[in-house]
Amino acid sequence: MPSRAWKWFIEYTHPTQAHMHGVDRYIYSGKTAFQRVEIIDTDFFGRCLILDGKIQSSQFDEYIYHEALIHPAMVLHPEPKKIFVAGGGEGAVLREILKHRSVEKLVMVDIDKETVELCKQYLPQWSQGTFEDPRVEVLYMDARKYLEENTEQWDIIFLDLPEPLDNGPCYLLFTTEFYKTVAERLRPGGHIALQADNLNPKLFQCHAAIYNTLKRHFKIVDSYGTYIPSFDTEWGFIFASQTVSALDFSNEKINSILEEREITDLRFYDGLTHQALFSLTKDIRFLRSQSNRIIEDNNPLFST
Repeated sequence: MPSRAWKWFIEYTHPTQAHMHGVDRYIYSGKTAFQRVEIIDTDFFGRCLILDGKIQSSQFDEYIYHEALIHPAMVLHPEPKKIFVAGGGEGAVLREILKHRSVEKLVMVDIDKETVELCKQYLPQWSQGTFEDPRVEVLYMDARKYLEENTEQWDIIFLDLPEPLDNGPCYLLFTTEFYKTVAERLRPGGHIALQADNLNPKLFQCHAAIYNTLKRHFKIVDSYGTYIPSFDTEWGFIFASQTVSALDFSNEKINSILEEREITDLRFYDGLTHQALFSLTKDIRFLRSQSNRIIEDNNPLFST
């Protein structure tokens, strides 16, 4: 039995399934022009950022999500200098990218300035001062509009976007039209990585559709994932390239690159973790093979 009477935050992952989190206190609750934002302190996961009712990251395990999203793509590029990030409001993606000292220019485009400012105020341990790094430029606008109107090319493009929710700010950043533009904005040898929704077999449709849609524009598309405790599920990511597969990099090769770059403070990602990330289970590989859904501007997909 609970030892105290908790207030509960309930995150619905399906109309008939939810996760409950005991709340110590509400830090912030409000609505920006684009989404509902809540920041809470929980007993189990510490401080959490919640957007439109979905936990985006928690103090306890955000390092797992952000290291998984960022470091495979960074390591697989021989010298990543110019990096573009769509989303990334907490600033933790900037923190992880800048651990690679080859980075010369890092542009982050987020549509919701108010949410970014709230993260700076209430979640400073996520960004650790990287918003002030001279290599970083933060722009507040639609990332799709930026990439469509700016023909500058990048070594790596990261898409750290919330799930494509109906009436949410991001659902048109998961379509074939958008991914075509993303592919055109890469330098030769460049690649992308993105969060790609749930790997729970019951909730797999969104990941499979993102995978299929990316296959239209990239020769190599590698799904990967890991368990995120605060999400209480195996969470999906995708790496996509015209030239390189994440499956070609051995445990020893990953560790050698990290050592050469003098990256010694990772808590989650290394060569052995890389192998585990990209080793999808048989059931997930089968479900992915059965899907032919393509996400289009006039036929968008909405996550649960």
